[in-house]
Formats: sequence, C-alpha cells, structure tokens
Amino acid sequence: MGFRQGALLATVCFLFGVLLACFTIDYRVLFETLTEDVVEDGFQYYRTFYNAPPGIKALLHGLMGIGVVTIIAKIHRWDESAMFFDGGSLVAFIFAIAMYTTVTIPAIQTVVAPVEGVDTRQDQVEAMRVLSAGNTLMMALLGGILALQGGQEWARRLEARELAKIAAEEAKVQQAAKKDQ
Repeated sequence: MGFRQGALLATVCFLFGVLLACFTIDYRVLFETLTEDVVEDGFQYYRTFYNAPPGIKALLHGLMGIGVVTIIAKIHRWDESAMFFDGGSLVAFIFAIAMYTTVTIPAIQTVVAPVEGVDTRQDQVEAMRVLSAGNTLMMALLGGILALQGGQEWARRLEARELAKIAAEEAKVQQAAKKDQ
C-alpha cells in the first residue's frame, strides 16, 4: 500500500468515524419509535455539532478535499485497477460530498436555526429524519469506498502471486531445457 492509498483510507475512515458518532442519534431517529425524548436528544446533538468551532468544520472540509485529491492522484496512474476501483471510489466520494452539500447542510440548518414563521417544529423533526437518512447513506458510500480499496489491494496481491507462479514455472521450463541440451 502506498502513500496515496494510505491517505485515502485515513481520510475515509475519519469521515466514517464522524458519521458513526452521529449514528448513535440517527439510529434512534430512523429505526426506533420517535418519542419527544429522542427528538430532543437529536436536536441537542445536532445543535452541538452545528455550533462546533470553525476549526472542526475546516478539518472536515479539508479532509473531504484531501480525499478527492488522493483519489484523483491514484487515478492518474491510469490502469485497469485505477479505472475500476479508484474510479468507483471517486464516484462514491463525489456522491457523498454532493449528499453532504445538498442534504446535510440544509437539513442541519433547519434543525438548528429554523426560519421563523416558515419552519415549524414538524419541519424540524422531518429535517432531522432526512439528515439521519442522509448520514446513513453517506456511511454506506464511504463503506463502499473502503470495500473498493480493499478489493483493489486484494487484486494487486493476487495478481503479484499469480505472476510469481508463472515466472517460477517459466524458470523451471528454462532449467529443464538447459539440462536437456
């Protein structure tokens, strides 16, 4: 595994961990009975998340940028492995970023800072459910990237093993040919 793949895996794992921390609330919002306690816990959690210091938000956005840059750097070595595994990873990462910008940001703004006279409490609850669903989908996309990168490394090792077997067989044939001469 090279530097680019390591940087990509570290980035994706960090972002996956952030979403996994959110999943403690998302699971309750999506898959359990939605009680007033669950709603208040969700509001409090996302209020804290939204009001995090700017450095935290910059770190998240910077890691998203690093992820895209490392995938593009991996694709630059255009071979079949890069085309399929890294290309699929790039598509999944772009979809995750698109979901973040189009679903997560507006939904968390509705949950934390609703527009007075427009957003009702029911709108806030629905926005939190949409936010939870979007986070779960982003976790699936990031998990797909991890699976693709793992598959790429497995394929590389399998190919190297098979090439070594072929080279060993060719060496045996050449040695046998030399003995026969």
